[in-house]
Amino acid sequence: MKSAELDKLARRHGISPTRPSPDNREVAISNAVKRKVLLALNVELSAAAGRETDVAQPEPADGKIPVSFLPEFLAGTRIWGIALQLYELRSVRNWGIGDFEDLGDMTDLAASLGADFIGLNPLHAPLLADPERCSPYEPSNRQHLNPLYIAVDRVPGFAGNAELERQLKELRRTVLVDYAGVARLKLQALRDLWPVWKVQAEMDESYNPDDFAAFVAQGGHSLRRHALFDCLSLSMVERGAGAGWQAWPVEFQRVDSPTVAAFEREHADDIRFHIWLQWLAHRQLLQAAERARKAGLRLGLYLDLAVGEAVDGSATWSEPEIYISEATIGSPPDPFAIDGQDWHLAGFLPSKITAGDMSPYRRMVSAAMRYAGAIRIDHAPALRRLFLVPLGSRPEEGAYVRYPQHQLMQILAETSAEHRCLVIGEALGMIPEDLPDDLEAAQILSYRILSYEQDEKGLKPADAYPALALACISTHDHQTLAGWWRGADIRDRCQHGIVPPDLTEKHLENRKRERRHLKAALKAAGLDLPVRLTARASQETLRQLTVSAHRFIARTPSLLVAVRLADLTDEKKPTNIPGTSDSYPNWKPKLSVSLENLRSSPLLARVTQAMREERPQNRTGRERIERRRILNR
Repeated sequence: MKSAELDKLARRHGISPTRPSPDNREVAISNAVKRKVLLALNVELSAAAGRETDVAQPEPADGKIPVSFLPEFLAGTRIWGIALQLYELRSVRNWGIGDFEDLGDMTDLAASLGADFIGLNPLHAPLLADPERCSPYEPSNRQHLNPLYIAVDRVPGFAGNAELERQLKELRRTVLVDYAGVARLKLQALRDLWPVWKVQAEMDESYNPDDFAAFVAQGGHSLRRHALFDCLSLSMVERGAGAGWQAWPVEFQRVDSPTVAAFEREHADDIRFHIWLQWLAHRQLLQAAERARKAGLRLGLYLDLAVGEAVDGSATWSEPEIYISEATIGSPPDPFAIDGQDWHLAGFLPSKITAGDMSPYRRMVSAAMRYAGAIRIDHAPALRRLFLVPLGSRPEEGAYVRYPQHQLMQILAETSAEHRCLVIGEALGMIPEDLPDDLEAAQILSYRILSYEQDEKGLKPADAYPALALACISTHDHQTLAGWWRGADIRDRCQHGIVPPDLTEKHLENRKRERRHLKAALKAAGLDLPVRLTARASQETLRQLTVSAHRFIARTPSLLVAVRLADLTDEKKPTNIPGTSDSYPNWKPKLSVSLENLRSSPLLARVTQAMREERPQNRTGRERIERRRILNR
């Protein structure tokens, strides 16, 4: 195919002719990359040559952007909530990992502190047979839940014993979540409960067989295939193969193969057990959402949606026809990752993502919205484009591919109205210049991190933040404010080889300027600055800074403010260091303070008091009456 024909074909399939570089230049995409990306999009080059049909989804003639749901009560108030990683919670009763019962207890605590929501990491189903692959942003399937969050001691029929309690004490004592140990104990205990529940299910109204039957019927092929995958995956690991389907014998790699059909017939009860696990997780998450509502959290649970799925997980095995198989999602080179990033995630095909009445995207967002008052779309630029890295290539050899933004926003508008669920779009880093305007027009809240909100003059003043936004100090991809102040994030990137030493020195110099900018912004806002606020400030001084910084974001016009729990417990270890894998225990650190002792945390008390003062709960008369009615039930 001639170069001109290849360019035309690439444009028709939404492949951008250039990508950005760390020094803000536009780098041309080579013909070789275009061919690889076209093949990844299932475009047959020889067959496609000469066609003139435009495969891009048409935008509406009137140019109107679909509008997502916004709760009525937000018209007259600004609220705040607590953001956390569910697995990081410690408690005297959990099994070494935070669970749905802990979540319910957190909603009660948050409500008593004046919060209106709990923000959570993605709760998507993981590769259950390989618990150490624990990143919530590399799920096996986004339509299903993580059974490791089931509170086993709340399942009807559970009875502990001395040996189990001894093992649980060991799991609770660890600094990092022992995912393998947790999975082993939980799955064995639940396996033991499975026949008990089948006999005694009528004893507990919350877990009755009729509800289970309705859940199975509603889950359909997707639920059955996911349970089949988990069953097969565990079986393969027992045989010495990998948990992901790409490591299985070839006859098991297709969901519709005769060998898989035979396995399904032979393991019918095991597959039913894995469906039951999904139902238990579903029931307990629903119960946590109901506890949040009864406690008075007006927004309730706020759930996160990962941008893609594991290339070898349940989703790509169950529905291979809707996923890109020859390229993975990543990010082009930028100043903080000069070689670019390959996230090794599978994305939906642009041609399939919105296809059908129950399109893949609609099913995925609906699966989260059924439990939530808000969802956060990780990497919201995916509504318009994804950076795809062909298999076997370096990130710098990838390209941006266009997605049907209007249709995706239409789905978000319809599903958010159906579930009365607010939508937040995380759009950080390299994003199309006009995308924030489109998100705002769609009533999708932007995501504003304090240290990112700056220009050449310094940090933006509080009143410059948009109203349609969630503002926060830090996220799971950042150090706490105290860690940021000390430059721990910069040193981490150097230590783990993400950024070279010479660039690290430049970043440390920039941090000196950023510290001055933060002090200037707080001072301009009339907020107290602690004395001796130097780069080597004491812990107490940084606690005072943390309180003032939270007052600052609380004073913004932004409708939502998220207070990260790790910021309130003085955590020294980050949740995740982006760009690392084996060199840091990402997604494993637990909080240093247990759920039962959170109230005694001095920083938590000071920050939440500041939030109540800056964002009092201005409930309407009708809301107060409804609140009393719920409490008097």
